[in-house]
Amino acid sequence: MLPWKRVLRPLAALLLAVAVAAVPAATASASDAGAPSSGWNDYSCKPSAAHPRPVVLVHGTFGNSVDNWLGLAPYLTSRGYCVYSLDYGRLPGVPLFHGLGPIDKSAGQLSAFIDKVLTATGAAEADLVGHSQGGMMPRYYLKFLGGAAKVHALVGIAPDNHGTDLVGLTNLLPYFPGAEDLLKATTPGLADQIVGSDFLTKLNAGGDTVPGVRYTVIATRYDEVVTPWRTQYLSGTGVRNVLLQDLCPLDLSEHLAIGLFDRIAFHEVANALDPAHATATTCASALG
Repeated sequence: MLPWKRVLRPLAALLLAVAVAAVPAATASASDAGAPSSGWNDYSCKPSAAHPRPVVLVHGTFGNSVDNWLGLAPYLTSRGYCVYSLDYGRLPGVPLFHGLGPIDKSAGQLSAFIDKVLTATGAAEADLVGHSQGGMMPRYYLKFLGGAAKVHALVGIAPDNHGTDLVGLTNLLPYFPGAEDLLKATTPGLADQIVGSDFLTKLNAGGDTVPGVRYTVIATRYDEVVTPWRTQYLSGTGVRNVLLQDLCPLDLSEHLAIGLFDRIAFHEVANALDPAHATATTCASALG
């Protein structure tokens, strides 16, 4: 039998290294200082008539409230939105890299944060934009924690709505006794995202959506993390599923790039937040 603790620890280190390489070098200083104001985590910001709902950004696994949104938050604030972001799913002794705790508990943290934002802004509802786990986890809040009454729209960027098989790697877990239990014990937020997990079974039972909320999914065919990529799509009323390459065939963004700096995806996020004033998303949107 292979010593799985020795195998999984280097894998976790590799994932952390990839995450570090994918975000700006100023990770630590930016996170310590907190997000800029100018409408981003500025609790004096009041939604306008044009954009009456605050936007809450929900980071992905290994992400945080600043680094995941250094691209999208300024993009939205420059267009007049009040934007807020939170940290959730923290593990003791693990700085900067969040979204690793049990996802049902993370949804409770999102619930408390949205209440805080609504109180500060005076708005009745918020719009949510999430990347990866951050596009899926809010669905638990909407379905089980009363969030549907407080949310107008959920936009998921590369969300793992039905889990991931990590290009088939998770199918190997049953062949290695103890590996899955170790994953659940050390990083429950990762275990919850495996196809067929108890969490996902509960989340998706009875349908993907709840009434009264508009859903948008923006996926990329080059996603190497949430696989197969078509499992990101939702079914139900009020759902719009978008493939990035249908908007711009030249866009090669994969799982991280689509959420961190792809302005074509950002343009489609803005369309989803304000469909009454949507404009065509094309390759030229990268320059907008």
